Amino acid sequence: MNKSLSQNYIDIEDKFGAHNYHPLPVVLNKGEGIYVWDVEGNKYYDFLSAYSAVNQGHCHPKITKALLDQSSILTLTSRAFYNDVLGDYEKYVTNYFGYDRLLPMNTGVEGGETAVKLARKWGYQVKGIEQNKAKIIFVSGNFWGRTLAAISSSNDPLSRNDFGPYMPGYEIIPYNDINSLELALKDPNVAAFMVEPIQGEAGVVVPDENYLYDAYKLCKKSNVLFIADEVQTGIGRTGKLLCCDHHGFTPDILILGKALSGGVLPVSAVLSSDEIMLTIKPGEHGSTFGGNPLGCKVAIAALKVIKDENLCNNAELMGIHFRKKINEYIKKSNIVKLIRGKGLLNAIVINDDKESETAWNICLKLKENGLLAKPTHGNIIRFAPPLTISENEMTNAINIIINSIKDFE
Repeated sequence: MNKSLSQNYIDIEDKFGAHNYHPLPVVLNKGEGIYVWDVEGNKYYDFLSAYSAVNQGHCHPKITKALLDQSSILTLTSRAFYNDVLGDYEKYVTNYFGYDRLLPMNTGVEGGETAVKLARKWGYQVKGIEQNKAKIIFVSGNFWGRTLAAISSSNDPLSRNDFGPYMPGYEIIPYNDINSLELALKDPNVAAFMVEPIQGEAGVVVPDENYLYDAYKLCKKSNVLFIADEVQTGIGRTGKLLCCDHHGFTPDILILGKALSGGVLPVSAVLSSDEIMLTIKPGEHGSTFGGNPLGCKVAIAALKVIKDENLCNNAELMGIHFRKKINEYIKKSNIVKLIRGKGLLNAIVINDDKESETAWNICLKLKENGLLAKPTHGNIIRFAPPLTISENEMTNAINIIINSIKDFE
């Protein structure tokens, strides 16, 4: 029997690529708005949005126009020289989010690394921590990438095993446990506390309502920097521009990535105050592609789309609609344990153990029925469509999700 076109592509990847991912068996070749198409021409609702990188929808015309326009003028100078786009980009983004300064990078994990370096530098130069004694506090279940620095802050065996030795100067405490944080902050060598406002990769784990603000206040009291990793939760995903906006405070250091470019290019940024950012001097940190004119123009366009199309508000309303309908179904379900989330970052927990393949099989059924999502941590399925989704589209997608799960009841 002849192989399908999709299987041919899958086989090529399997033969010539590293086996560091386990994708669903679907081969995509086109995206527009909230939809993607595979090589056989099948159309799907995209309910992963490239892990929230495509908040503005696939191939948004205003973002791709910025890409095409700038790509024929100047793409890269490196930071060895000035260019005529970076300054405007820095001014636009700092005003947009309410910060003094921006340090441009490319990927989310580079943003995390930059934030940790900034916090250490500030700890030594401003707080007065003894050299090489600075400590960063992280929480269990965190995920900000897979570099050696990132996995050193993880307690996930899949990320850590056989990659040691690990980065020193990190302490991991329980998530959503304010007492543990208060105890950890008694150490005068603590420079910063770094946390995702909602843990995305862990399965959309939402902390108690007061946890983040109480943590921020404790950091202020202890002269410790609060670093918000908003790479996945930021830029409208949770129904506000930043997830921290739900809780009424401004982090000392903000990390952005993913949807900062609308999924068109790798663009990330770290934002902070004059006091913190200016501790870094020439030659102490950088990136060949960080702040490139192409990425800057694309990011400005991507951020304009968020505001011009009122996508934060749409994420809030569509998220409420989604959780309401799924909760109504859960009351009659024996397989879905709960739904949790904020805005359009949501997940359902399957009433099954993590080793079971039920969640994976549900995702295969969803694919068969025209919707793409993927499990995390075995029995959790994330649902995060582009923020451009309409109520009618959301209702149709909800029906696909419920009907697909019913096959497993």
